[in-house]
Amino acid sequence: MKKILGIMTAAMMLAGTAQAEFPERNIENIYPWGPGATMAASQVIADAMGSELGVNISVVSTPGAVGTKAFQTAMEKPADGYTIFDGYVAPLVLQPMMGNADWTYKDFKPLWSGTSNSFAIVVREDDDRFADFPALIAYAQENPGDLRYSPGVTGGLPHMVAAKALQTSDAVAQVVPYPEIDNAVKDLRGGILDFIVINPGVYAANKDSVRPLAVLSELEGASATYDGAPRVQDFGIELGMTGLSPMGWNWWLVRSETPDDVTQKLRDAMGAALARDDVQKKLMGMGYVPLGYSPDQYDEIVGPVADELQSGIDAIAWEKAELKK
Repeated sequence: MKKILGIMTAAMMLAGTAQAEFPERNIENIYPWGPGATMAASQVIADAMGSELGVNISVVSTPGAVGTKAFQTAMEKPADGYTIFDGYVAPLVLQPMMGNADWTYKDFKPLWSGTSNSFAIVVREDDDRFADFPALIAYAQENPGDLRYSPGVTGGLPHMVAAKALQTSDAVAQVVPYPEIDNAVKDLRGGILDFIVINPGVYAANKDSVRPLAVLSELEGASATYDGAPRVQDFGIELGMTGLSPMGWNWWLVRSETPDDVTQKLRDAMGAALARDDVQKKLMGMGYVPLGYSPDQYDEIVGPVADELQSGIDAIAWEKAELKK
């Protein structure tokens, strides 16, 4: 009799679990970089999304291997909706292109796009050699390789975008690698570097000592990120990269095997969170432009990025060849 009761109790517990509505517990967003301003922007969205679902969503920093460690960590979790990929462009698109990951953007179910963080070319605040970006370009054209700049780590997205911007104007500068862009800021202030490629978080922390010459994005909101600085195309200079291609951005994802009803709940919650005025204001105040592309737009928005990132890779190769002349 006790055995029968035990079996019945277990069956009832399983039935209750099967009927339980998602989500029953907290959710993790696996974030691919170290703590900082960009992670804080993801947490703003996570907090709002969690309030829509009635659970906590924590953003878990999992840096390593240019973002791919975070993806690998998330892939090892069950496809039950309790793990979200904070899908930044580097691990989602760029690293697979370069043969450093065995997935593509089509291997995931999209929720909504999150934010973008555009890059900008800045000089020292008191550097009066270059009144604007065309003046810097003109100098680089007349004096190939004389100017020294840093995008932080070479070969990454900021380097690709800067190299592309210079290539379209046939201007060449000497690139100097730094493991962290914060160190490059110090050398810019010290006069060792002539300009650097900066992101919103680093700009916000150093805006008293740097002056943005050109924002490397066509998005209207990107100019506001840098206190109204002009975009590169405002000078009639073609960047050669469009849409989301020349910037950092993230698109929240789940594993493709995640049940459709669970995926839809996550999509509804994230869409509602991003539409909130308080969320929009917080993100813009931090220097990040909310994107708000829907799940249905995933393929048409993300698909073309790979082709344009290849042009950035080619621009770096062009830069190396020009500097050897």
